[in-house]
Amino acid sequence: MTETYLVTGGGGFIGSHIVDELLSRGHAVKVLDNFSTGRRQNIAHFAQDIDLVEGDVRSYERANTAVKGVDVVIHLAALPSVPRSVQDPLTTTEVNITGTLNVLLAARDREVRRVVVASSSSVYGANDFLPKHEELIPHPISPYGVSKLAAEQYAMAFNAVYGLETVALRYFNVFGPRQDPNSQYSGVVALFLRLGSEGSPVTVCGDGTQTRDFTYVANVVDASLLAADALQASGSVLNIGCGASYSVLDLIAAVEKATGRPLELRFGAARPGDVKHSFANIDRARARLGYEPSVPFDAGILRTYEAAVT
Repeated sequence: MTETYLVTGGGGFIGSHIVDELLSRGHAVKVLDNFSTGRRQNIAHFAQDIDLVEGDVRSYERANTAVKGVDVVIHLAALPSVPRSVQDPLTTTEVNITGTLNVLLAARDREVRRVVVASSSSVYGANDFLPKHEELIPHPISPYGVSKLAAEQYAMAFNAVYGLETVALRYFNVFGPRQDPNSQYSGVVALFLRLGSEGSPVTVCGDGTQTRDFTYVANVVDASLLAADALQASGSVLNIGCGASYSVLDLIAAVEKATGRPLELRFGAARPGDVKHSFANIDRARARLGYEPSVPFDAGILRTYEAAVT
């Protein structure tokens, strides 16, 4: 059955990939974006196939306008950066918490079937238990992590109090094509691939042994669309990753393999608010969504590089 979806932040890196997949499945798609971090070029190839609402999730009026006539909301609009949140915690709070509340209120008022909220592995923060599972007590150590925890808790509260179907997905270190390699807040994969392609020096924050569950964007798209429909997922908080652990040094080796050239490394101080190690236990997502990552780390690095050079 085809439905109408709203993707907030649909002009962004992850959001535009979700829109691509929704359109390929024959759904009607609306996008709400103010293009503060999203890019118009991300939606240029499907601009004629969507209903674009330009605006900010900090406005309930814009959120309510965007949600009109929608069956499912996939809420991705956010300021997605730990360093940005350390520099400007107030704006991160306004966008990621108040913005999420506005979307949830609009969805409740418009009687939307389900809202899928993008959360983050950063909510685990200083809880150093590995692998990360959803029963762990969150201990975020950055304003970004705090904002994402608050957003997912609002989603769970709306499920409990108003009966709105909600699912919160804790994405783990998503990478892939369309991730901006030139932003001050670039994801490390996009940045390293750009520098590696240019032959420019790469600065490693810390000693490079810190680990992440690097997750190719296609896996996150699959999980997000499964979460829109899976009956037993409503009211759930779920980890979405690959269930594997790779160090920054592993990433460097993968980038060197993809680009065919060695990287010139420089080492600097660790970034404030960053955690040392993170990878996901994805058993709950497997059980409640039927989720299984289909693109492994090395293949994802190669696909990202090939997309950048073609």
